Amino acid sequence: MTSAPSPGGDVESFDLVVLGAGPGGYVAAIRAAQLGRSVAIIEREHWGGVCLNIGCIPTKALLRNAELAQLLGRHAADFGVVGEIDLDYGAALARSRDVSDGRAKGVHYLMRKNGITQVHGHGSFVDDETIEVQDAGDVRRLRFRHAIVATGSEVRMLPGVTRSDRVVTYEEQVLADRVPESMTIIGAGPIGVEFAYLLRSFGADVTLVEALDRVLPLEDADVSKEIAKQLRRIGIRIATGATVTGVEETAASVTVRYADAAGTAVEVVSERVMVSVGFAPRVAGYGLERTGVELTERGAIAVDALQRTSVPTIFAIGDVTGLMPLAHVAEAHGVVAAEAISGLDPAGVGDHRMMPRATYCQPQAASFGLTEAQARDAVDEVLVATFPLVANGKAHALGDSSGFVKLVADASSRTLVGGHLVGHDVSELLPELTLAQRSGLTIDELIGNVHAHPTLSEGVQEALHGLAGHMINL
Repeated sequence: MTSAPSPGGDVESFDLVVLGAGPGGYVAAIRAAQLGRSVAIIEREHWGGVCLNIGCIPTKALLRNAELAQLLGRHAADFGVVGEIDLDYGAALARSRDVSDGRAKGVHYLMRKNGITQVHGHGSFVDDETIEVQDAGDVRRLRFRHAIVATGSEVRMLPGVTRSDRVVTYEEQVLADRVPESMTIIGAGPIGVEFAYLLRSFGADVTLVEALDRVLPLEDADVSKEIAKQLRRIGIRIATGATVTGVEETAASVTVRYADAAGTAVEVVSERVMVSVGFAPRVAGYGLERTGVELTERGAIAVDALQRTSVPTIFAIGDVTGLMPLAHVAEAHGVVAAEAISGLDPAGVGDHRMMPRATYCQPQAASFGLTEAQARDAVDEVLVATFPLVANGKAHALGDSSGFVKLVADASSRTLVGGHLVGHDVSELLPELTLAQRSGLTIDELIGNVHAHPTLSEGVQEALHGLAGHMINL
C-alpha cells in the first residue's frame, strides 16, 4: 500500500498528485493514469474515503438490513413468514463492515492496476508545486505539475455542542455495535432521515428534530410530506420548525431542549443524541495558504467549470469545493479535472442542481433538478404531472405501493427541469431522467421510449404521459 520514503530526502516528481483518496480523488487518479499521466495519491486514514468506510456504503448495507427488519416485522404474514423473528443488529453491523472493507480493498487494487503510487500519510502543500507527506516520523516530498485537492468535508456541530459517548454524529453511530433504546436525531436531512429509519427498524424509540418547516427541506414539498407520513407510520416522532436551545448530558441520558414551531419550550430525553446538521469543506491543515488558492465566502475552495482553482497548477474536486457534498458528484468532478489536466476538453459537470440525489430509507426519496416551487419561479410556464405508485402493478407485487413519480417540465421547450420520486428503490429510476434532461429530450420524444412490464419504471412513463395530458393507467 505504501511505498518507501524517498532516500536521502530526495523529491519525487509526478505529473499529478492527488490529495485525498475518497470517491473523487481515486477516480481522478485512475482517469489521469488512463490518459498517460504519472500519478501519486495521498491518504492518511480512509482509502476510498468516508463514503466507502463510514458513509455511503456501510450505511446502505445497514439500511438493507433495516428494510428486511421492517418487511419481516410488519408484513411477515403477507409474505408467508410465520413464527417469531429475532433481529440481530450485531450481524447487520458485521455485514456492513465486510461490505465496506471489501470495497476499500478494491481501491488499493485499482491503484495498483493503474500504476498509481500510493502514499500513506498527511499531505500538506509546501508551495504551488510541492506537497510534503508526514507519516509516523517519515517525511516525503512530492513535486507535481498539477495537484488535485480532494480532502472532502467534515461534520458540522451545533454551537456549544461537542461529541461524547452519548452525543455523536453518523461517523460514530455507523460503527456502534448496538442500537440505543432511544435516540434523538437533530437534523432531518438525508442522513438524519436514514438513521431515523435504520434505528427505528431495529427497535429504537426515535425523535427527529428539524429547524426548518419539514423533513428533507431541500426536496420538493410533496416529497417531504410523503416521507414524513411514512416515517410517522413506523413510529418515528417528528418535530419541525424546532430550534434547539440546548443539549445537556448526564451519566445516564441526554436532554435536548428546543422551541417548537409555536415557540413552546420542549424537552426530549434519550439514551443518545445524533447531530446531523450538515458539512463544512475540509480546508484547514493542508497548507493551502502557502499556495495562494482562493476560498469562497463560505470557506470552500473556489473553482471554475473545469475544477481549476485560482492557482494554475492546482485543481479541487468534491466536497471541498462546497458545490454539492455527494460522492457521485465528486467522481464526476474527478473525471473532469483529470481530463482537463491531461489536455482534453471536458464539458464539465454543468448545473449542479441537475445532479441526482437520493435518501435511502424505504420508501426512498430520489430527485434531480428544480422543485415545483423553484420551477414556478424560474420558468414562465410549468407543466407538472404526478403518477401515484398505488396504480403501478410492480409496486403492489413488491408489497410497497407508497409514493409517486412527479415530473416538472418547461412548457415552452417541453423538456424536463425536475423529477421527484418516492417509492421502493426509486433512486434506480433517476438515470433515465437525468440523461433526458442533459440531452434536451422533449416530452414527446420520451413518451415513445418503451418500458418493461411490470416495472416501477412504468411510473416514469405514466408521468411523462401526464405531462402530455394523457395518462394511461390513472
